[in-house]
Amino acid sequence: MPRRTATMLASTLLFIALLCAGVLMPVPYAELGPGPTVNTLGEHDGEPVLKISGHKTYPARGHLNMTTVRVTGADYRMNMVEAVVGWLGHDKVVVPHDTLYPDDKTPEQVDQENAEDFSLSQENAKVAALRELDIEVGTRVIVDSVVKDGPSDGKLHAGDVIRAVDGQKVDRAEDIRTFVTKHKPGQQVVFTVVPAGVAKGNDANRAPTRDVTVTATRAKDDGRAMVGLQAGVEHTFPFTIDIKLADVGGPSAGLMFALGLIDKLEPGDLTGGEFVAGTGTIDEDGNVGPIGGIQLKTIAARDEGATYFLTPEANCATAAKDVPGGLTLVKVGTLDDALAALEDIREHRTDELPSCEG
Repeated sequence: MPRRTATMLASTLLFIALLCAGVLMPVPYAELGPGPTVNTLGEHDGEPVLKISGHKTYPARGHLNMTTVRVTGADYRMNMVEAVVGWLGHDKVVVPHDTLYPDDKTPEQVDQENAEDFSLSQENAKVAALRELDIEVGTRVIVDSVVKDGPSDGKLHAGDVIRAVDGQKVDRAEDIRTFVTKHKPGQQVVFTVVPAGVAKGNDANRAPTRDVTVTATRAKDDGRAMVGLQAGVEHTFPFTIDIKLADVGGPSAGLMFALGLIDKLEPGDLTGGEFVAGTGTIDEDGNVGPIGGIQLKTIAARDEGATYFLTPEANCATAAKDVPGGLTLVKVGTLDDALAALEDIREHRTDELPSCEG
């Protein structure tokens, strides 16, 4: 065989071997890409995303789309070729696998945390939207969690509404610690509660209560009496709001949920019929916080047809580095900022919109 032919054959075989190794060799990376977008004013899988019962609602046109990031699963093992393609691609991001799935957490724990963040974002969106509309939102003190094998384990449960401790009315979560630490370790503490199953969806002020006696134990850090529970606060609403959206996790849809609720609870259209998408966490006071994967979400929004994208102020610089053609990034720091921007959009005052700059 001529030397040149042998060299070419060897090179070809080496290339094939390297290619096969690249395909077969797993690498410790995960991939993110643009995910689905969902119009909070519309339906998803045949059900309204925002379902309101017990209060007048109004039809809303246009789009207020929440955006998502698609993530490879915890068990997915990327190969070297896929990693290189992802690094070179415009609409994908390759990150170390343990960035998304830390070694000290199981995939189930990661999913649970994402679900809890999503639930909290829904709660905050409801509170922020109703307060914006001057609709009263109530609060009640609940058992947030119970320490396993602690004094309250098996007696009190997460979601129980705490009405009183030793007959003293509870108004704030901080009251629980105050009342408990008046006791000495070994003494009994009587909780007046509405069980979680009874309290859910009902007015706990009118629901039947029961007394639960817990024997306090000594705290290891300061020696004071403790009962092994964490108190929290739950909001109550004057009517029912259900947010139906499966297979979505994390807190980043809060802003768009709040805007969707306001649009449905007020006459008129917030968007003026325009296609607006966006992202951002939200707290009870309407402050908008940053999220991850902003550039992937702008791609998803534009691919779906959005022309405006409500962008958390803290994400603006990153988002502005690579803006999809035809999409206007609008900077927002609060719910009021977003509402003001939507007013400019529907009134066609787009030159007044606060824009993101790199």
